Amino acid sequence: MTKSPTSARSCSTAGAIRAAASPPRRPPPSARDPHRPLAENELSALRRVATALLLGVPLLAIAAAVGGAYVRLPGGPFRSALQFEEAKAGARRVAPFALMRRPVTNAEFLDFVRTHPQWRRDRVARVFAEPRYLSQWAAGAQLGARALPDQPVVWVSWFAADAYCQAQAARLPTWLQWEYAAAADETRRDARRDPAWRERILGWYSRPNASVLPRAGLQAPNVYGVQDLHGLVWEWTDDYGSLMVSNDNRNQGDNDKLKFCGAGAISMRDRDNYAVLMRVALLSSLEGRDATANLGFRCARNIR
Repeated sequence: MTKSPTSARSCSTAGAIRAAASPPRRPPPSARDPHRPLAENELSALRRVATALLLGVPLLAIAAAVGGAYVRLPGGPFRSALQFEEAKAGARRVAPFALMRRPVTNAEFLDFVRTHPQWRRDRVARVFAEPRYLSQWAAGAQLGARALPDQPVVWVSWFAADAYCQAQAARLPTWLQWEYAAAADETRRDARRDPAWRERILGWYSRPNASVLPRAGLQAPNVYGVQDLHGLVWEWTDDYGSLMVSNDNRNQGDNDKLKFCGAGAISMRDRDNYAVLMRVALLSSLEGRDATANLGFRCARNIR
């Protein structure tokens, strides 16, 4: 599948579409002046860290908490549940990166559409968002009773999510980065071999969708300090459209190869990991303009 499986978008035009859809990247904020007094939010973060130390929270999560909305993930060798062509022999290496602690909320996305009105639901180009885009909002720049400020934003297209992240000097995480973060539990970097952990994840996915989404940030953070990776909403990834390419797909001619945008051959390595399979099946079935009632996103940043 591709980022826009049945749309007219091809690999040769993907860059142009993304550039037209998204505001230019902003430079990263300058480093903090060591001589200025701590701001209230920084003092609050230090208080949270001190409290966490007293409560015995894992050190990785404590270190991540200082970063505010983003937490740092150390990276390292990681064996994906998907079989990537370039890593058939074993694990792939994930470079260190930063990831939003929780999904983007309605209030945060509302601030974005107010400053980037081309992404209002009543103004967005239909090539970038289907008619149901932000349909839970009361108006183009108004939330209303069906979209509370601290709930994760849903009914949002990949193009809109990508534009939001670029406006924050960030980007959508890759699938491998998302999977790496989601493999952790509260005390372990990789809990996927634990049957009890798998059952808990599957239990979340088997529940009926809540008529009203809980607010973001309620779940206990994992060992890195990241929350809400399971059981709240599904999440867009940057490379969502390349997740179900098979060896057979690569040999169907140049037109099909163009659709996959250089993704290579990917298949399931861990066929018992049904939670990953469900997520991959959902994402790979979507077009970039699609929106659903349980699909949101969070942003990531490179670490230099």
